[in-house]
Amino acid sequence: MIPAQVHRQLREAHARGDYSALLGLIPYAGLIGIQCSRDGDDLLFRLPANPDNVGNPLLPAIHGGVIAGFMELSAALYLLVFSESASIPKIIDFSIDYLRAGHLRDTFARCQLWRQGRRVTNVAITAWQADAAEPIATARAHFKIKELVAPLK
Repeated sequence: MIPAQVHRQLREAHARGDYSALLGLIPYAGLIGIQCSRDGDDLLFRLPANPDNVGNPLLPAIHGGVIAGFMELSAALYLLVFSESASIPKIIDFSIDYLRAGHLRDTFARCQLWRQGRRVTNVAITAWQADAAEPIATARAHFKIKELVAPLK
């Protein structure tokens, strides 16, 4: 179950469009530097360029595990914000397709809820750098959730 304090922080973050306090509760988000902002009615996730996230120093390119972690965490946060599930989403499986190198520059991600059942949700995630029409990776994630309380929108 999500503690009442986290529910309150979630509602406040969504009302203000400032998710930094919510991200502060997740150590991995701080480690790789994930940021989240409102983009109209949607969320935009950002992974700022950081030399600590480089996996291939010759290009330099972001480590594939960092890209995958960024996308998986983006999907979990997206569900947490928009579904207001009775629990924190738990990953069932995650499949990623790397399409091009993620160079050392800001990386962005957007999520789309494909299907939401009573216990499982399917989310698509797209990550890009310079141009959203040229993604560096796409992914599909399935999460286990508890019964939904009510939509937050």
